[in-house]
Order: sequence, then C-alpha cells, then structure tokens
Amino acid sequence: MKKILLTGAAGFIGSHVSEALLKRGDEVIGIDIVNDAYPVEFKRENIQLLSQSPNFRFLNQDICDRAGIEELFLKEGFTHVAHLAARAGVRPSIQNPFLYEEANFQGTISLLEASAKGKIENFVLTSSSSVYGNSTRVPFREDDSATDRAISQYAATKKACEVIGYTYHHLYGLPVNVIRPFTVYGSRGRPDMAPWLFVQWAFEGRPIRKFGDGTSKRDYTYIEDFVSGFVAAIDRPFGYEIFNLGNSATVSLNEFLDVISRVTGKTLQIEQLPNQQGDVQITNADISKAREMLSYDPKTSIEDGMSKFVSWYKAQRLKS
Repeated sequence: MKKILLTGAAGFIGSHVSEALLKRGDEVIGIDIVNDAYPVEFKRENIQLLSQSPNFRFLNQDICDRAGIEELFLKEGFTHVAHLAARAGVRPSIQNPFLYEEANFQGTISLLEASAKGKIENFVLTSSSSVYGNSTRVPFREDDSATDRAISQYAATKKACEVIGYTYHHLYGLPVNVIRPFTVYGSRGRPDMAPWLFVQWAFEGRPIRKFGDGTSKRDYTYIEDFVSGFVAAIDRPFGYEIFNLGNSATVSLNEFLDVISRVTGKTLQIEQLPNQQGDVQITNADISKAREMLSYDPKTSIEDGMSKFVSWYKAQRLKS
C-alpha cells in the first residue's frame, strides 16, 4: 500500500485520481486550499465524497507554505506525490500572471524540495497540453521544441514546472513523471470549461459563445481514460519522463457543437465571437509513448463521453 500526498484533491481531476487510488486500497492525504476559481461548494462535495473512505484524510494546506509543507512531509512519511494542484486556465493567467507564477511554479518547487529531502519513491507532476502552443508538428510529441515558446503565462508556468522537475531529478535522483493532460472532461468537471458550459447553456436556452470559425480542434480526453494513465504514472518510476495523456482523436469546435446538440436534445443558439487571445488552433496528443510505457489505452469517444457527462449533469446539476 502506498501513502500518497495528492495536491488539488478537491478539484475535478484530483478528486477522480484520489477516488481511483482509494478504491484499490492506497492511503491518500489530500490537500487543497479550496479557492474560489469556481464554486467552492462543488469542491466541498468532492471532499465529502472522498471522505467516505477510511483511507482518505483532507487538509486545507497551501503548497506555497514551504514551512507547512516541510512539516507535513516530516510528519506523514509519504511514499509518493501526485501533484495536481494549480491555477488553471489560459485567459485568467494573462490577466493575473503573478498569481499563476506563485501557485504553479513556487508551489511546485516547495513540493519538489520536500520530496527530495523525504526520499519520495515517485513524484508525478501535472503539466498541460498548453505548453505546445501553436506547434505545427501534429500530433504533438513530448520532445517537441515548440514547448520552449509558450504563448500564455499559464503555459509558461507549466513549462517552468517541467524544467525544475528535471533539475530535482538531476540533482537528487528524485524520480519525476510529467503528465501533459489534453482537455480532460467528465463528471464533476470544471464548470469554466467548454464541455460543462456548452451543456449548461444548451439546457438553459442561452446562446453558446463560439470563438472563431469553428475549425479549431481539441483532443478531448474522458476522465476515466485519463485517470488510468495517471495512476500508471504513479506506479512506474522511470527517472524523468514526460507523457501525453490525451485521446489522440481531434474534434473541431463545429463537430463538438453538433455533439452537444445531440446529447442534450437541444437546438443550439450560437453567439459568434472572434478568436480569443492565447488560444491555440489545435491540440492533438501523440500517445505512443504513454501506450508503450504506461499501457495507456483510451477508449471513450467524444459522443460516449459527453453522453455520460450529460447523464451526470442532469442528475446532479440541472435545476428543475
């Protein structure tokens, strides 16, 4: 049994990874500051769900509190770290870059420093597909040099975390697996992301804000598929490796809107808007490395995944 520190446990992906680890019998200490980046009641629901397991404990702990993190590591004796806490989102990072630098980069250094001192067996660091920017090398491979040319502050902080992760591996031998998620969606998802927003607006009869001509493409990854790869990355220390975790099948915005209409049974109202600053034209993961080294095998189509999400949304969020 592993004793895992999981940061960002109250969030969408963090709560699902925690759930998977608890189901197989690991001990999980989940930490989160439960900020108001989106409704805190959603995060509290996630904590309540996880707290049903006797192997889960939650702490309201800031990863930027270096002394507090060091004390926590000394007290608990973790074997593994799953680092999912972050300030997410491209556009908010452009508006408030210093918040992102502190939460994402400084917080990661705090955890890496404590992990190196604590002789952690494996550290999984969550990056982002945003680091690929406007790469023309499609599908995106982990060795793409375009990641050195970030086009948003959010992407820049995530790339910086990858780099400092290698530094701690090089200096102290800390095993670090870097995960680059590609547009993860599903139950308990983030309400500020398109899968949730489009479904919400469809049911409410509100116009869906469509940025650009609809040809932009995303590699939508269903949460259960993603979690399988992330957990495998916890279990398999390699030294220092970077892995794409996507679905490897792109969906255009126009196609995605058609899916939303079908799975909600609604005729969509569209508000046409120009492209947004910092947005990329395409995300598309080459997952051959993750297939080979993590036995990663995503199977959920966008139609099936969004159908599952809509079923959850209608049961848990749709107001009568």
